[in-house]
Amino acid sequence: MSNPHKGRTGLDRIRRAAGYSWAGLRGAYQAESAFRQEFWLAVVLLPLGIWLGQSWVERALLLGSVMLVLVVELLNSAIEAVVDRVGFELHHLSGRAKDMGSAAVLLSLLTCGGIWAAALWQRLLA
Repeated sequence: MSNPHKGRTGLDRIRRAAGYSWAGLRGAYQAESAFRQEFWLAVVLLPLGIWLGQSWVERALLLGSVMLVLVVELLNSAIEAVVDRVGFELHHLSGRAKDMGSAAVLLSLLTCGGIWAAALWQRLLA
């Protein structure tokens, strides 16, 4: 059996993919308080990263680390949605999937924080 959605090509595929992406961003913003908090943090940090970075590499690291947090949060939210779709009963594999998603968010936040701390240290104290 073939997937009827896989036959789309060209601009129609791009338009639909953009719509699905926008719906995913809107859904995450509406349903996930963590995503909303990280989104508004990104609104502040992205322009600050442009000012703070002294080269394109530094700016890329600062801005990329912030975007990484948002990407990982979206993936974590997707994992949680799929696990909840399967069922709400407690199961060790469901818990493991959710814990691993949460750990991924934590690691992305620590990475972002480390990059920003190093950049601030270099810019303001060195």
